[in-house]
Amino acid sequence: MNRITPLILAVALFMEMMDSTVIATSLPAIATDIGTTPIALKLALTAYLVALAIFIPVSGWMADRYGARNIFRWAIFVFVLGSIACAFSDSLLTFVLSRFLQGMGGSMMTPLARLILVRTTPRNELISAWAWLTIPALIGPMAGPPVGGFLTTYFSWHWIFFINVPIGLIGILLASRFLPGTGFRDRRPLDTLGFVLSGLSFACVIFGLSVVSMPALPPGFGIILTIVGLALGAAYVFHARRSPTPLLDLKIFREPVFRLTILSGVIFRIGLGAVPFLLPLMLQLGFGYTPFESGAITFIGAAGSLLVKFGIGHVLHLVGFRRILIGSSVVAALFIALLGLFTAQTSVLVMLLVIFFSGYFRSLFFTSLNSLTFSETPTDDIGPANAMLAVSQQLSSALGVALAATILELSAAARGTEVATADFRIALFAIAGICAFSVAPLFYLRANAGSEVSGHRQDNAPPVT
Repeated sequence: MNRITPLILAVALFMEMMDSTVIATSLPAIATDIGTTPIALKLALTAYLVALAIFIPVSGWMADRYGARNIFRWAIFVFVLGSIACAFSDSLLTFVLSRFLQGMGGSMMTPLARLILVRTTPRNELISAWAWLTIPALIGPMAGPPVGGFLTTYFSWHWIFFINVPIGLIGILLASRFLPGTGFRDRRPLDTLGFVLSGLSFACVIFGLSVVSMPALPPGFGIILTIVGLALGAAYVFHARRSPTPLLDLKIFREPVFRLTILSGVIFRIGLGAVPFLLPLMLQLGFGYTPFESGAITFIGAAGSLLVKFGIGHVLHLVGFRRILIGSSVVAALFIALLGLFTAQTSVLVMLLVIFFSGYFRSLFFTSLNSLTFSETPTDDIGPANAMLAVSQQLSSALGVALAATILELSAAARGTEVATADFRIALFAIAGICAFSVAPLFYLRANAGSEVSGHRQDNAPPVT
């Protein structure tokens, strides 16, 4: 397998993932310097998510119209430009606008990296390519907090954005020199009405859920905005069924493997998206750990995720996608439930082991799912299918955080106290149950689904019903 392509594409994922974690470490310093509060500054994080929601749906059309490699390079450039603008921001408004610009670039980088990989990699090499693509993406969140803390403490917060400049320029140069073109061009016209409806729908839902989970504005406003987003989404479905060239073609859900993996992934990600929100808070608010101690404990989960990338192709070849996905989803849900059994007296070693294996089985599930998702999707449908996958990831993750925050508040209100360890336990058990439910769609997969990718063969596989 040619490892150059996934490693070049991984530059964008590394930059985006590290940026998302490094900024969280530096929020207090940024807020003080530009004359605002950390809570208000969370609007900048939401602005980034809103930009993703608006422009992800059009990423597939732009790649098909102007070439995936060309748009990928421009996406990195826009992300770097947004990073520079963030570094020079001197007010909340300019910082929010700069993060929105960053989000415009980020909305194209990850989906197009995945699109180029799928279109340029033989299907029997896709598992290994996915592993090489995601290894740097896992290193980004591991490196983000310590790098952000170091730069902010010993230099200034501006450097957490300036560091994206050389990384981005290297990515553009490598993409120009080594990245193959997909050779796929589609001159269909832009579905302007579909772009407006889908963009507004996803933006309203993402922003609404963010407000509900982090109430910088009244939670009722977030609920109303989410309902408006859902209504606009329904309008888009009505439009897409009648448009000859819809921006997001809903007919791609007729392909069983794509439909089932998307559904399972959404359910699992709703639960999983809540864990990074719940676990650090439980360690700090419930057990009294410092932010550094909490980070040092949760850090081990990324190491478990990284370990999966080595040898997963051999495992899938022997066992097949269906069994691995069913088993890993159930075991990952079990380990999330075990997080809810932690107490202030639980040994740190026990915590590390549970978090490590939680990360391992979570990564096993997602690496397998990502490799399977496009395994039987026709080439012409990969662009819109990829955009649909990216949108579903953003919406389900936002919903997971909002759901976790709601469970915490309801549990505390029912007990008539402030949020405490018991509330985190209830939330983690609920989230584990949601993750376990993601196994339901997987039972409808054929036993030999994705065999062209994994090389696993099993005769007399039952058909999808």
